[in-house]
Amino acid sequence: MDVALERELIQRCQAGEPDAWDELFAEHYAAVGRYVFQLSSTFTREDCDEVCQEVFLSVVKNLDRFGGKSRLQTWLFRIAANKARDYRAKQVAAKRGGGQVPLSLQAEDEEGNRLIDPASTLPSPDGEMMRDEKWRLVGEALHELGGPCQEILELRYFGDLNYQEISTELDLNEKTVSSRLSKCRGKLETVLRRIFSREETGVLPSKG
Repeated sequence: MDVALERELIQRCQAGEPDAWDELFAEHYAAVGRYVFQLSSTFTREDCDEVCQEVFLSVVKNLDRFGGKSRLQTWLFRIAANKARDYRAKQVAAKRGGGQVPLSLQAEDEEGNRLIDPASTLPSPDGEMMRDEKWRLVGEALHELGGPCQEILELRYFGDLNYQEISTELDLNEKTVSSRLSKCRGKLETVLRRIFSREETGVLPSKG
C-alpha cells in the first residue's frame, strides 16, 4: 500500500468507518503475527493470536496518536514488541509458580492438588529467557539504528516482505532497496557485536 492510500485509510479509520478498520486488519494482521512469532522461541500460534489481539486493540484506542513520522507497519511492530514482551513476562511468572510460595515438596492447595509440579522435560524458564533475551537485544539494536534502517530491516525480516513489496511500501526502486538493505545489515551487525559484547562483560553503555 502506497503512502497516499495508507494516509487515506488511517483517516477513514479515525472517522470511524467499520470497513476501513477491516481493511487495516486485513492489510497488517499477518505481518504483525509473523513479527510476534519471531520475538520468542516459545510462542505458539495461540500466543501470537493473543498478542496480536492486544496490539490491534491498542491501535484502535491510540490511532489518533500516530504521528505519521514512520510507516504504519513500523509503528505496529513497535507496539507488538512491547505487547509481546509483556505477554512473555506473564508466561515466565506463571511458570515460576504464579505467585504461590509452597512450604515443602508435599504442599497442597485446598483441593488437595500439589503446588509443585513434577520435573518437566521442557526447557527451563531460565533457558527460555536466555533465548528471548537475544531477541530483545536484536530489538534494542534495531531501535538504536532507528530511521530508515530500522524500518527497512523490520519490513524485510519481520514483515517478511520481498524487495518488490518493500519497494512499494517505501516508495523506492528495487535497486535502492537492495543497496539500503545491504548497508543496514552491516550497520546492524556492528551494533549487535557491541551490544552482545556489553551483555557478556556486564559493561554498561556510557551516557556521553
